[in-house]
Amino acid sequence: MKRLSSLLLSLTLLYSSFVGAVPTPPPLAARAYIMQDFYSGKVLMEKNADETVEPASLTKLMTAYLVFHKLRTGKIKLTDQVKISERAQHKSEYTSRMYLEAGTEVSVELLLKGMIIQSGNDASIALAEFIGGTEEGFVTLMNEYAQRLGLKNTHYMNSTGLPVEGHYSSARDTIRIAYVLISHFPEFYRLYKVREFTYNNITQENRNPLLRRDPTVDGIKTGHTNGAGYCLAASAKRGEMRLISIIMGAKNEKARALTSEKMLNYGFRFFDTHPLFKAREPIDIERIWYGKTAQLQLGLEKSLYVTIPQNQYEQLSATLYVDKYITAPIVAGHIYGRLKIRLGNQVISERPLIALSSIEKGFLWKRFIDSILLFFY
Repeated sequence: MKRLSSLLLSLTLLYSSFVGAVPTPPPLAARAYIMQDFYSGKVLMEKNADETVEPASLTKLMTAYLVFHKLRTGKIKLTDQVKISERAQHKSEYTSRMYLEAGTEVSVELLLKGMIIQSGNDASIALAEFIGGTEEGFVTLMNEYAQRLGLKNTHYMNSTGLPVEGHYSSARDTIRIAYVLISHFPEFYRLYKVREFTYNNITQENRNPLLRRDPTVDGIKTGHTNGAGYCLAASAKRGEMRLISIIMGAKNEKARALTSEKMLNYGFRFFDTHPLFKAREPIDIERIWYGKTAQLQLGLEKSLYVTIPQNQYEQLSATLYVDKYITAPIVAGHIYGRLKIRLGNQVISERPLIALSSIEKGFLWKRFIDSILLFFY
């Protein structure tokens, strides 16, 4: 590998100089929490984020993920009619519910609204039975998809979050699900900001209090059981920056809302997120040998964002480290170097540089000429 000092990419435009360190995050009254930037993935604060706890109705984030996935793949449709079972009605009689009636048929679209906006356990069970045949069958799918998403401290026993032994998750796993819902299913994520929903002549407000207190908040879900305490997954977008926060185990509704507000305000007040490089756009052009063409464009697989303290943009620099000799054939996506982003002297991000296109070997005469040039090079 070689360091290309001539390609040092200065990122020092239009921003003022460093004005001070970021203050310590405020003390928060919750059993576990985590907050990260949506675009960069930078964790801005956390406590007991990997501890297994009862997720309460935050479980419904995974239930929604599975429903969204089945809709996206065409396995089900919003207009599909779901027959409501006795179990769906009666298991939720003393909990959050949409007020479904056994024996009636309700569309998937209405059930989604009842589950997301009203946190209806009856709607969750009805959707689970429709997709999985039984709620138990659906729970098997939930655990399979939890593994696919890399959730290391999560195991489901039902689709609702009602307390039962062996049903648990963590703040870090929950923020992962929230990220996937926002990034993969924007057409369905919009339901999380709807403030009220009426079904069966009963109007219920969205249980997320931040929707009424902060216009930048557009989701996502509350939860509560005696064992779990008060939980809240929240997301807010201010300007070009989006934050996701997870609170688990707050003492009461007021503490849950205040804690989430403190987290979001801290993140937006003291940090900025900057887009640096777009996915699959050329960052560097390198000489290659023995190829049909002599130049290779290198870039990143995914767009690169960084979240840094405010007013420190001018402290950023980017350096490329590229393989000394690159020879054809070139396979698109193969790694030929690395990009390092520094804030001052600290490396804050590192990404592989990949070939943006494939290049075949050149003809015999081209390879012969390159072999001579390479000898002297």
